[in-house]
Amino acid sequence: MPTPTAFFRGNLVPLAEANVNVMTHAFNYGTAVFEGIRGNWNADEQQLYLFKVAEHIRRIRQSAKIMRLGLNYSEQEMIDAVMQVAERSGYTEDVYVRPIVYKSSEVVGVRMHDLQDDFLVFITPFGAYLDLDKGARCMTSSWRRVDDTSIPARAKVTGLYVNNALAKTEAQLAGFDEAIMLNQDGHVSEGSGENIVMVRNGKLISPAPQDNILEGITLETAFEIATKELGLTIERRTIDRSELYIADEVFMTGTAAHLTPVVEVDRVPVGDGRPGPIAKQLQERYFAAITGRVPEYRHWLQAVYTREPVRA
Repeated sequence: MPTPTAFFRGNLVPLAEANVNVMTHAFNYGTAVFEGIRGNWNADEQQLYLFKVAEHIRRIRQSAKIMRLGLNYSEQEMIDAVMQVAERSGYTEDVYVRPIVYKSSEVVGVRMHDLQDDFLVFITPFGAYLDLDKGARCMTSSWRRVDDTSIPARAKVTGLYVNNALAKTEAQLAGFDEAIMLNQDGHVSEGSGENIVMVRNGKLISPAPQDNILEGITLETAFEIATKELGLTIERRTIDRSELYIADEVFMTGTAAHLTPVVEVDRVPVGDGRPGPIAKQLQERYFAAITGRVPEYRHWLQAVYTREPVRA
């Protein structure tokens, strides 16, 4: 049986004991940054593989720097905490590991300075976020993606995700699977929790960082597979909403969504309304890689059980 474990206040503890006080600053004001790390179960090998642990830890450290959150742990210590939580918990299924750096002071007052900071990690089982085979039906949200001059868009800030949650709920209550958010200028930015890629004329096109996207680790992984194995060209540029309607294919990438084809945008079918051939090829290769079935991509993974140390 799994024994859900957390890294909390410097120790490994049962997940049920990793609790914060209601006065915790991060709880009251959203003053925290986080990451999501997928663990993918390989039943044949009886092994759990965590995906790009070091890259995710580097990104949370960047988020913390942007948000003036102090870190009393080195990069290697944070990696070790992630691996220990996963190993101690003992799951034999797909999981989601969440590291968080947060303002832990138990005090009321809006500010980022003169407060205590802490680091925690927890883990939970996590299956498919969207229908990977059928594809996602998306709508353009009325909620605009937050601008970097308001809340840093390239940092995974907990408080920022109210923006994403409103868009996701709007889409699902309207009968769609996912939202597509435009930036303040009206150009395509990203989904509620995913990057967006459009296929036109055999080229993969995604919004540029200045369109207030999160600089995605899964996105860059998909691009690496696409260029190395399919010989495709990558372009990063502004995308208009209407351009998605005439794209050959659209797909989303993210820790939760993996690589999910988009089959409809605003009730307009993408292509023929079914997952496209490029998205399906990338999806197949991506899943083989993250479950440890592609030797040339094993360096992306860290085996949880009988593991070798992963280095920063």
